[in-house]
Amino acid sequence: MSVYGVGARIVKIFDTTLRDGEQMPGVSLTVEEKVIIGMALDELRADYIEAGFAAVSPEEAEAVSRIARDAAYATVVSLARANKRDIDAAVDAGVDMVHVFIATSDIHMKYKLRMTREEVLAKIAESVEYAKSRGVKVLFSAEDATRSDLQFLVEAFRTAVEAGADEINVPDTVGVMTPSRMRYLVEYLRGRLPPVPMHVHCHDDFGMAVANTVAALEAGADVAQVTVNGFGERGGNAALEEVVAAAAFLLGMKTGIIMEKLYNTSRLVAKLFGIQLQPNKAVVGDNAFSHESGIHVHGVLNNPFTYEPMTPESVGNRRRIVLGKHSGRHSVEWALKQIGYEPEPGLVDYVLRRIKELSVKKVSVDEDLLRSIAQDYRKTINIVG
Repeated sequence: MSVYGVGARIVKIFDTTLRDGEQMPGVSLTVEEKVIIGMALDELRADYIEAGFAAVSPEEAEAVSRIARDAAYATVVSLARANKRDIDAAVDAGVDMVHVFIATSDIHMKYKLRMTREEVLAKIAESVEYAKSRGVKVLFSAEDATRSDLQFLVEAFRTAVEAGADEINVPDTVGVMTPSRMRYLVEYLRGRLPPVPMHVHCHDDFGMAVANTVAALEAGADVAQVTVNGFGERGGNAALEEVVAAAAFLLGMKTGIIMEKLYNTSRLVAKLFGIQLQPNKAVVGDNAFSHESGIHVHGVLNNPFTYEPMTPESVGNRRRIVLGKHSGRHSVEWALKQIGYEPEPGLVDYVLRRIKELSVKKVSVDEDLLRSIAQDYRKTINIVG
């Protein structure tokens, strides 16, 4: 059954795992690994794939070029600073869209760019016009938008659109927003800019990247910029799987993402990044649909929606009933049935007692150990008999 209502609003997903995600400290992908992830993102049906930053190196340009050549569905994008060299490298790699950026906050302009506001506006107009002259679509980002003077931010975006930018992006570069402030900013910009597609790009420095992205979508943003598993520099980015699930199940919005592929895509990216996911990771973590508490298990076995906000299968995950300190009879009965044992009362009592004894010793009870415990019970019965 569809989670979307009639006439559900469509939002798009811009995946930057291969650019912002790869900026995660200690991560460096080979060309082949980038291509593998790029093709997985295309199969996932990300609307945009930011394949990299073509000007960084010949290897980066090669990866961007191969993904641009082979992607069958997504708009392939390369990042570029507001200069001709970066723009040429991106266009020469064969991308569909160049993502031109320059900072607009006073702190960045003063200490990083060492440019005045007037100089930044001139650079925006020059670089966007040049990128458009190369025959590609242009996305313009005002880096550190959320710490920029609002009137100047509007002026910067207007300059980009007047120069030919097809779409604009509002980055929360150091993750300083809250949902209410993000909602206000999107509405403020919407009311003062031409109706071009608006992206938002949220970082997770205060753990609110997903919440801020969802708030921006509610306020009218068109595109969510995300990374698989929330990977990225510092605290990371808004997690693709969490934003997509929230958009679908909480907001009733529709994306093109094939949600049943979320779990496997998450695991592929984690493996190639060399990062172990925490078990309590939302949506795609191994504990996302795991239940140990007897009260919870009883409810879930009667009706999964008592303790699950969506089905695990809808995001490619699966339900796990965990046996441990908090387990009750329903958990044990269910687990015994899964391994082919009839959960007779004596066996259930025996298994439950052994599980609680082992949990104190921090021993994890998996299917093999459960089978062994059940066999021990059978031996005990035979001896007594």
